[in-house]
Amino acid sequence: MCYRILTDLVIVLHLLFIFFVVFGGLLVLWRTWVALPHLPAACWGAYIEFSGNLCPLTPLENHFRHLAGRKGYATDFVDHYLVPLVYPPGLTPEIQILLGLLVVAVNGVVYFFVLRRYFGQSSKKNVL
Repeated sequence: MCYRILTDLVIVLHLLFIFFVVFGGLLVLWRTWVALPHLPAACWGAYIEFSGNLCPLTPLENHFRHLAGRKGYATDFVDHYLVPLVYPPGLTPEIQILLGLLVVAVNGVVYFFVLRRYFGQSSKKNVL
Protein backbone atom coordinates (compact mmCIF):
# COMPACT_ATOMS: atom_id res chain seq x y z
CA MET A 1 0.00 0.00 0.00
CA CYS A 2 2.82 2.43 0.89
CA TYR A 3 4.65 1.80 -2.40
CA ARG A 4 1.45 2.28 -4.36
CA ILE A 5 0.97 5.68 -2.70
CA LEU A 6 4.61 6.56 -3.47
CA THR A 7 4.04 5.55 -7.11
CA ASP A 8 1.00 7.81 -7.32
CA LEU A 9 2.90 10.68 -5.67
CA VAL A 10 5.71 10.38 -8.21
CA ILE A 11 3.14 10.42 -11.04
CA VAL A 12 1.55 13.60 -9.66
CA LEU A 13 4.98 15.19 -9.11
CA HIS A 14 5.98 14.30 -12.67
CA LEU A 15 2.82 15.81 -14.12
CA LEU A 16 3.17 18.98 -12.04
CA PHE A 17 6.77 19.31 -13.18
CA ILE A 18 5.71 19.04 -16.83
CA PHE A 19 3.07 21.74 -16.31
CA PHE A 20 5.66 23.93 -14.60
CA VAL A 21 8.09 23.46 -17.50
CA VAL A 22 5.48 24.41 -20.08
CA PHE A 23 3.49 27.08 -18.23
CA GLY A 24 5.83 28.23 -15.46
CA GLY A 25 6.95 31.20 -17.51
CA LEU A 26 3.49 32.65 -17.05
CA LEU A 27 4.08 32.67 -13.30
CA VAL A 28 7.20 34.75 -13.94
CA LEU A 29 4.95 37.48 -15.31
CA TRP A 30 3.30 37.53 -11.90
CA ARG A 31 6.40 37.06 -9.70
CA THR A 32 9.81 37.44 -11.30
CA TRP A 33 11.57 35.32 -8.65
CA VAL A 34 9.82 32.25 -10.13
CA ALA A 35 12.36 32.51 -12.96
CA LEU A 36 15.02 31.11 -10.62
CA PRO A 37 13.48 27.62 -10.45
CA HIS A 38 11.69 27.83 -13.79
CA LEU A 39 14.65 28.47 -16.10
CA PRO A 40 16.56 25.33 -15.02
CA ALA A 41 13.32 23.31 -15.13
CA ALA A 42 12.50 24.56 -18.65
CA CYS A 43 16.06 23.80 -19.82
CA TRP A 44 15.85 20.31 -18.35
CA GLY A 45 12.46 19.67 -19.98
CA ALA A 46 13.73 20.85 -23.37
CA TYR A 47 16.88 18.72 -22.97
CA ILE A 48 14.82 15.61 -22.22
CA GLU A 49 12.60 16.23 -25.26
CA PHE A 50 15.48 16.99 -27.64
CA SER A 51 17.74 14.18 -26.47
CA GLY A 52 15.08 11.49 -26.13
CA ASN A 53 16.46 10.55 -22.69
CA LEU A 54 14.29 9.49 -19.79
CA CYS A 55 13.53 11.82 -16.93
CA PRO A 56 14.85 10.34 -13.65
CA LEU A 57 11.31 10.34 -12.27
CA THR A 58 10.30 7.59 -14.74
CA PRO A 59 12.67 4.91 -13.35
CA LEU A 60 11.76 6.03 -9.82
CA GLU A 61 8.08 5.51 -10.58
CA ASN A 62 8.80 2.09 -12.11
CA HIS A 63 10.86 1.15 -9.04
CA PHE A 64 7.94 1.93 -6.72
CA ARG A 65 5.56 0.12 -9.09
CA HIS A 66 7.66 -3.05 -8.86
CA LEU A 67 7.89 -2.77 -5.06
CA ALA A 68 4.11 -2.44 -4.96
CA GLY A 69 3.76 -5.60 -7.05
CA ARG A 70 2.59 -3.70 -10.12
CA LYS A 71 4.00 -3.95 -13.60
CA GLY A 72 6.30 -1.15 -14.79
CA TYR A 73 6.47 0.22 -18.29
CA ALA A 74 9.34 0.43 -20.76
CA THR A 75 8.54 3.82 -22.28
CA ASP A 76 8.90 7.27 -20.78
CA PHE A 77 6.29 9.19 -18.79
CA VAL A 78 5.05 11.21 -21.76
CA ASP A 79 4.62 8.14 -23.97
CA HIS A 80 2.94 6.13 -21.22
CA TYR A 81 0.54 8.72 -19.77
CA LEU A 82 0.24 11.79 -21.97
CA VAL A 83 0.51 10.45 -25.50
CA PRO A 84 -2.62 8.31 -25.24
CA LEU A 85 -4.54 11.27 -23.76
CA VAL A 86 -3.24 14.28 -25.64
CA TYR A 87 -1.12 13.43 -28.64
CA PRO A 88 -2.22 11.64 -31.79
CA PRO A 89 -1.18 8.05 -32.40
CA GLY A 90 2.21 7.63 -34.04
CA LEU A 91 4.28 10.17 -32.13
CA THR A 92 7.58 10.38 -33.98
CA PRO A 93 10.94 11.78 -32.89
CA GLU A 94 10.30 14.69 -35.24
CA ILE A 95 7.04 15.53 -33.47
CA GLN A 96 8.79 15.20 -30.12
CA ILE A 97 11.41 17.72 -31.27
CA LEU A 98 8.60 20.04 -32.35
CA LEU A 99 7.12 19.73 -28.86
CA GLY A 100 10.50 20.66 -27.39
CA LEU A 101 10.66 23.66 -29.72
CA LEU A 102 7.16 24.63 -28.62
CA VAL A 103 8.30 24.63 -24.97
CA VAL A 104 11.27 26.82 -25.90
CA ALA A 105 9.13 29.17 -28.04
CA VAL A 106 6.35 29.64 -25.47
CA ASN A 107 8.83 30.33 -22.69
CA GLY A 108 10.94 32.53 -24.97
CA VAL A 109 7.96 34.78 -25.69
CA VAL A 110 7.05 34.99 -22.01
CA TYR A 111 10.61 35.81 -20.96
CA PHE A 112 10.86 38.41 -23.73
CA PHE A 113 7.94 40.26 -22.10
CA VAL A 114 9.39 39.77 -18.63
CA LEU A 115 12.74 41.22 -19.68
CA ARG A 116 11.10 44.04 -21.60
CA ARG A 117 9.02 44.96 -18.57
CA TYR A 118 12.00 44.68 -16.21
CA PHE A 119 14.39 46.73 -18.32
CA GLY A 120 11.65 49.19 -19.25
CA GLN A 121 10.98 49.88 -15.56
CA SER A 122 14.66 50.13 -14.63
CA SER A 123 15.39 52.63 -17.44
CA LYS A 124 12.45 54.79 -16.31
CA LYS A 125 13.85 54.84 -12.78
CA ASN A 126 17.22 56.04 -14.09
CA VAL A 127 15.60 58.90 -16.04
CA LEU A 128 13.80 60.26 -12.98
